[in-house]
Amino acid sequence: MKEQIRSTLMEKRRCLAGSDVQEKSRHIKQRLFAMDEFKGAHRILFYVSYDNEVGTHEMIKECLAMGKQVVVPKVDKRSRSMSVSLLTRWEDLEACAYNILEPKPDCIKEVPVDSIDLMIVPGVGFDAQGNRIGHGFGYFDRLLQHRKKAHIIGLAFECQLVEKIPVETHDVCVGKIITEERVIQCF
Repeated sequence: MKEQIRSTLMEKRRCLAGSDVQEKSRHIKQRLFAMDEFKGAHRILFYVSYDNEVGTHEMIKECLAMGKQVVVPKVDKRSRSMSVSLLTRWEDLEACAYNILEPKPDCIKEVPVDSIDLMIVPGVGFDAQGNRIGHGFGYFDRLLQHRKKAHIIGLAFECQLVEKIPVETHDVCVGKIITEERVIQCF
C-alpha cells in the first residue's frame, strides 16, 4: 500500500514544471518564515531539497544571512543512519549520498539532534494527521525519534496530500504541514 502511494505521489511531483516548483516553494517559504515556531527558533534543521521537492535552497541561504543556525542532514548509507551537521556557508555543500547536497567531509560539524529547535522535513506525501511517507529508507524517522523539544514541520505541495497514509510503529508524525495554499495543524 505504501509503495503504491509513494509511486503515485512521486510521479505527481515529478510532473511539476520547474517554474511551478519555484513559485509554490516561494509561497511555502513565506508561510514558514511568518510562523512563531520559525521566528523563535535559534537552530533549525532543513532538508536540502532535490528532485522537485519543495525548494529549501533559498530558505537555507536566507536563514544563514539572518544569523540563524542551520543544520543539515548527513547520510551514512552503510549504517543506514543520518547525522546532522551545522552549516555555516552554502559553499560547504557538495553532492553526496543519493546525489543530495551534504556538507563536505572537511566541513562536517556534528551537533546533537536534541539541540535543534525546529525541524523542517521532506516527505513524498502527507495526510492531515501528520503522517508522512518518505522514500522508504527510514532515515528521517530514525533521526526524528531522537528529538526532544523540536517542532517538526513538513513541507509539501498540495498535490502531495492524501486522505490517509498507512502508519507503522517506527513512523514519526509532523506537527504541521505547510503547502503553497495553507498551513495544516495536524491532530
